[in-house]
Amino acid sequence: MEKTSKTILTDLQALDTAALKARLGELRRIFDVPKLKDELAMLEDRMGAPGFWDDANAARKIIDRTNVIKKKIGPLGDLESRVNDFDGLIELGKEAGDMETWREVEQEYKKLTADISAYELELLLAGPFDRGNAFITIHSGAGGTEACDWADMLMRMYQRWCQRKGYKVELIDHEAGDDVGTRSATLEIIGENAFGFLQTERGVHRLVRISPFDAAKKRHTSFASIDVTPDSEEDIDIQIRDEDLKIDTYRAGGKGGQNVNKVETAVRITHVPSGVIVACQIERSQPKNRAKAMAMLKAKLYQIEDDKRKAELNKQYGEKSDIGWGSQIRSYVFQPYQMVKDLRTGEKTSNISDVMDGDLDAFMEAMLRGKKAGESDKDDVD
Repeated sequence: MEKTSKTILTDLQALDTAALKARLGELRRIFDVPKLKDELAMLEDRMGAPGFWDDANAARKIIDRTNVIKKKIGPLGDLESRVNDFDGLIELGKEAGDMETWREVEQEYKKLTADISAYELELLLAGPFDRGNAFITIHSGAGGTEACDWADMLMRMYQRWCQRKGYKVELIDHEAGDDVGTRSATLEIIGENAFGFLQTERGVHRLVRISPFDAAKKRHTSFASIDVTPDSEEDIDIQIRDEDLKIDTYRAGGKGGQNVNKVETAVRITHVPSGVIVACQIERSQPKNRAKAMAMLKAKLYQIEDDKRKAELNKQYGEKSDIGWGSQIRSYVFQPYQMVKDLRTGEKTSNISDVMDGDLDAFMEAMLRGKKAGESDKDDVD
């Protein structure tokens, strides 16, 4: 149904650019844009000075810092200009009062709002490893066949999520269940912000469904744990003593090169003091698998220490930490009703098929934005 000129005018007046300007103003205040601009000018002067490349490491640090500042204030300035220009577009729409102009205004408003939200989310990925690659490890919980099938479903879910994001996925290690599914698996996720997004998935994931393996068609509850570590070995300062390592080699399973099932190329490393175990079988040579496994071990040990630090900070401020093994973060209920609910943020949806097909962005974004679950968001499925 076509809008009347009066209706179009009312709708145009309802578009709240003040709210958009307030969001950008808050970001400008948080960044202290004038200070960042002064720092950028100083860094650019140093980059243009003679002998800048005499110290290559120092030069790279300056360039990296320059790029960080530009990524903050550049898009912010562009968005501020677009919001100011949008005020003029609204006035044009009021003068024209026709559907074609209204559609143009409405489309730009939606795009502007979405771009500001995306920019805010991008800025939340500011941790030391957030912009890098990630290792994600899936372990089936107690429950035998049921749990292994659930772990396999989660592995597929994250692989589909990576496809949606355009990330590259490599299966680093895989241990099949006795009958079906996956006992444990490690994936390497390669893409910008992979760790920043996936770190929100750490914890225990619970499935409630009518078991396809139960002839009596009873409802079963299954658990699987997700661990995520950064794939940034060169940036992780963790010292590991050779005497603390137990290294085993074995024949890799599954697809691979011509030697994959004939030679003991797969490597399993146990860090004896912590009990952390990592394994890699994707590479065709034992040295490459060992190097990849050591990268995962460093990342896991770093994550353990980081968790301890965060837990201590939370303890000091009277907060209960959500991070760590054993913390149930999300329920996937297939029966008696359909609902996926994050117990930390309260984010939920009844569209379980899309979630299992990799539609996880709403859950990740809610966690990144610091959304907290209320009393009504508590899990109520036995």
